[in-house]
Amino acid sequence: MSNKTKWIALAAGLLVLGGGIGRAIVHKKAQQNELAQSTASAQAPEMSLRAQDVLTVQPTSLTHTIGVSGSLTAQRSAIVKAKVAAELLSFTVREGDQVKADQVIGKLDPQEFDTRLQQARQQAESAKAQWQIAQQNLDNNQALVKQGFISRNALDTSLSNAASTKATYEAAQSAVDLAQKALKDSIVRSPISGQISQRFVQQGERVGVDGRIVEVVDLSSLELQAPLTPQDVTQVRVGSPAVLHVDGLTQAIKARIARINPSATADTRSVMVYLALPAHPALRQGLFAQGEITLAQRDALAVPASAITRESGRDQVLVVQQGRVRKADVRLGEHHGNSPDGQPMQEVLDGVKAGDVVLRNAAGTVHEGQAVKLEQSSAAAR
Repeated sequence: MSNKTKWIALAAGLLVLGGGIGRAIVHKKAQQNELAQSTASAQAPEMSLRAQDVLTVQPTSLTHTIGVSGSLTAQRSAIVKAKVAAELLSFTVREGDQVKADQVIGKLDPQEFDTRLQQARQQAESAKAQWQIAQQNLDNNQALVKQGFISRNALDTSLSNAASTKATYEAAQSAVDLAQKALKDSIVRSPISGQISQRFVQQGERVGVDGRIVEVVDLSSLELQAPLTPQDVTQVRVGSPAVLHVDGLTQAIKARIARINPSATADTRSVMVYLALPAHPALRQGLFAQGEITLAQRDALAVPASAITRESGRDQVLVVQQGRVRKADVRLGEHHGNSPDGQPMQEVLDGVKAGDVVLRNAAGTVHEGQAVKLEQSSAAAR
């Protein structure tokens, strides 16, 4: 073996030896730190815990929910558009006014349509007279043909003339019907009952065909349109209850799923669900709402959400046992809810049992190993 090879082997051995020594030192320091912490905790003065610092684990009514949010929209709304082009002669409603279905809310200038109707009627009368003359000639010629006074060709000409004038009369009568409809369409009516939400034109303006005049909204049937992920939408069904918090309202609104869209949106792949809300005088279209759809409800062991910490991939809580604080690994469930004082609670499937006392706030000043004393009222804290 060459000198170079010997030196390389020696260096490698020294590196392995140094690594082992380093690991031993780190392990020793960790043991010393752990021992120091245990000693410090043991020597630390006993801490008194108040009733609001702890909670006794017990079965609690919890729910499994899915969060939703979105804007309120009216199930029934309509934008009234002009069916004919004319000047808006009168407009009797403004934003917030209540209207009924088929109520007259405005009028377009009818002069042009009235003139066209008179013209169409006159043309129809003229066409009717020509048809009657042609029909009379046809009747006469049919009698003359039977007597042999005129040829068959003359009768065919009378038949063609009568059919042509009849078609002209029928076309003129259709023009009368169209003119009558245009005159009727100059009267603007509300298609539904509700309230005026927006006015798009003012009195005196000329409105084109399909020009927007006003929007009517029925606030008696509002709904929340909320997108759900494909995973969440498989858990809900029509009729599932929900609780919503609407901007401006202090009390929660109960709702239910009325419909589920059969298609997902192309951009986000989410599925829209539609939650029906009861009528409420404070609800308005466009208000933002958020809440939760309830999937299931049951009684289960629960701890405050603030009592849970995550360390090394494990969920833990601080439990008071034999006068000291200990860490306990827990397995969490899907259900959650609120305690009587409004604190968020989380279901625990394993790691604690009924009657265990846990610290409500794991981020406080109390640490594992700390000697604690429960106040008399704390032992029964809920």
